[in-house]
Amino acid sequence: MSVPISVGYPAVSDTAGVPRRRSEIPRLDPPSGRGEYGLPVRTVIPDHPLINHKLTALRDERTDSPTFRRLADELVTLLTYEATRGIRTEPVTVRTPVAEAPGIQLASPKPVVVPILRAGLGMLEGMVRLLPSAEVGFLGMVRNEETLQPTTYADRLPDDLSGRQVYVLDPMLATGGTLVAAIELLLARGAHDVTALCLLAAPEGLARLSEAFDGRDVDVTVVCAGLDERLNELGYIVPGLGDAGDRLYGVV
Repeated sequence: MSVPISVGYPAVSDTAGVPRRRSEIPRLDPPSGRGEYGLPVRTVIPDHPLINHKLTALRDERTDSPTFRRLADELVTLLTYEATRGIRTEPVTVRTPVAEAPGIQLASPKPVVVPILRAGLGMLEGMVRLLPSAEVGFLGMVRNEETLQPTTYADRLPDDLSGRQVYVLDPMLATGGTLVAAIELLLARGAHDVTALCLLAAPEGLARLSEAFDGRDVDVTVVCAGLDERLNELGYIVPGLGDAGDRLYGVV
């Protein structure tokens, strides 16, 4: 299964059948909806030297936790700029010191930002820096290292998410199991428009998201700093950057 990539540059399909960079695949710009592939999951990989520079530093095993946290925070702020291109707005008129001026403001209801604990917490500040008016919910999920299946252990989300744009923060889109489970929970509460921000993604994770939401009337977008080669036998992204939670907060 191929996944539509929306970026400001071409992309190419790798051996796993997932589009990578540098190809002739038609681009699909958010928030335009489904593209030629008919798949519900749009994938946006911004091509910016600052994003690539910070991602490279995150990958480096010599980067300590304090530096890793700062870099992740900065990188998420850059990704937020792209992830919010489709955020809903409404017209407004303000008065400058000279005259009235037309403009826009964020529409109601407010968007909701949902970090997946614990690693998603390292992305929260970078997101709300650009969206200070957004509400924040929390979702605690842990992956069984043997079965690779997610389990929910904490839920601090509104009961009704109807009409709310939801932004999910999860550093690593590896097998896709955790993100699929999180989005399913959000959809069950009435959400329809969900954007996931990830530092890195694997082709297997993107394919799983597409399989999970193909043919369903939902709007799902993934914005990430990079698409890596594959998963290893332990379900880690290769080359990846290791365990994002451990690198953010240490091994507990």
